Amino acid sequence: MYKGLTLIATLVLLSMGIARAEGPSPTSIEAARSLVTTLKLADQYKALLPGILASLRPVLSQDRPEIERDFDAMAPVVLGTYEKYYGSMLESAVALYANTFTADELRAIDAFYRSGAGQKYLEKSHDLAQQSQQFTDEVSRKATEDLKARMTQSLREKGHKF
Repeated sequence: MYKGLTLIATLVLLSMGIARAEGPSPTSIEAARSLVTTLKLADQYKALLPGILASLRPVLSQDRPEIERDFDAMAPVVLGTYEKYYGSMLESAVALYANTFTADELRAIDAFYRSGAGQKYLEKSHDLAQQSQQFTDEVSRKATEDLKARMTQSLREKGHKF
C-alpha cells in the first residue's frame, strides 16, 4: 500500500517543485541514491507508462479497429522514447529524498528496505494496496449509503421534501 502511495506522493511533490533553498550534502545524495535503488523506483516508473498507454487506447482509438492496430503498433516505439525521462525522474526522486531526510535517516530507511522484512514489504505492498483499496471502497460505499439515508431522514423531519 505504502509503496504505491510513496510513488504517487513522490511524483506529486516533484511536479510541485518542492525543494529546500540549500542543496543537500553529497553524503545525503549518495544515501538517497542508494535508497532509490533499493526501493526499485526505476522499475516502478517504468511500470507506469504501459498503464497510461492502456488508458489512452480507448480514448484515442474510439473503438475504431484501424486506429487500435496503429496504436498497438506504435506503443513499443512510444515506450522506448519515454525511457529518456526515467533518469530525470530518478534524479528528481534522489533530490527529493536528500532534501527531506538526513543522510543518517536515509541510511536507516535504506537498511530497513534491504532487510528481510523490508524486502517482503516491497514485494507485498502492491497487493496490500489493492486489497486495502477494495475494503476501503466497500466501507466507504456503505458509509455513504448510511449517511445519505440518515441525512435524508433528518432533513425530512425538518420538513424538507425529496
